[in-house]
Amino acid sequence: METILKIMAAHLRTILQKLQVKPEEIFEIRLRAEKPLILHTASGEFFVTQEGQLTRKVARAYIVRKNELHETVEYISNYSLYAFGEEVRQGYITLSGGHRVGICGRVVLEENHIRSMKYITCLNIRFAHPVTGCADRLMPYIQEGEKVYNTLFVAPPGCGKTTMLRDVVRQLSDGGKTVGVVDERSEIAACSMGVPQYDVGLRTDVLDCCPKAEGMLLLIRSMAPEVLAVDEIGKQDDLYALRYALHCGCVLLATVHGEDFRELQQKPGLREICQAGLFERYLIFWKKGGRISVREVLDGEGRRLACF
Repeated sequence: METILKIMAAHLRTILQKLQVKPEEIFEIRLRAEKPLILHTASGEFFVTQEGQLTRKVARAYIVRKNELHETVEYISNYSLYAFGEEVRQGYITLSGGHRVGICGRVVLEENHIRSMKYITCLNIRFAHPVTGCADRLMPYIQEGEKVYNTLFVAPPGCGKTTMLRDVVRQLSDGGKTVGVVDERSEIAACSMGVPQYDVGLRTDVLDCCPKAEGMLLLIRSMAPEVLAVDEIGKQDDLYALRYALHCGCVLLATVHGEDFRELQQKPGLREICQAGLFERYLIFWKKGGRISVREVLDGEGRRLACF
């Protein structure tokens, strides 16, 4: 919480210091210019009052001023938003500790590509909650002795597949495998100034803010990883890079958005991945009763190996 408070405008900091909520229960703080201050917690969404209390009544909510939002952006970027140009183009800035700030405002285009952003009017401050050991019961299906299976983590957004991937990377790395991570959006390792804020293992090399397809090829040539991990595959370029990695002897760990194996078989690009048999394991996630968990483990042909 201390890291978050430091980047807040002075008056917002005073309000948030009064909160009677444990940091581990906070998921997000939403700041929007001339809109209510909103907190997302394990118990749901709340408005924050001038007194630092939580309420469901919007009429009691503190209204974030434009100058407070601007002051917060200055603190986040250490008065140099330009220095975070690559991250801003992706729509976020990563803080010390792995916390991330989503940014929204007016986009500046250059040849139909995002060059930068200005007039920032919305911030989504997302608290980092690493779950060390969350992959413990899955490791027997991913690794048998020295054998590591090419594994695809399948889930809708917000179902924990990246969190699970991160812990698998950590366990394989600490267990003796050299791992390369292509972290296009800094969501696996959460690098700040190039340094991973999450524990991704002793033998893990991270390529931050790099497109997946290019990054996979670069890591293979430069770092010779035994295991290669990427987040959110799906483009045609990704398929080529995945095939290249396999031909080079790398084991693949990847995530993808999807509900189940049948959906993967119906999506262009992903259907080719299934038909090509690139992955030997599919981990299917779901959210049940507010809890995120693995529903089943499938083999490379979609046959169920385990059900949770």
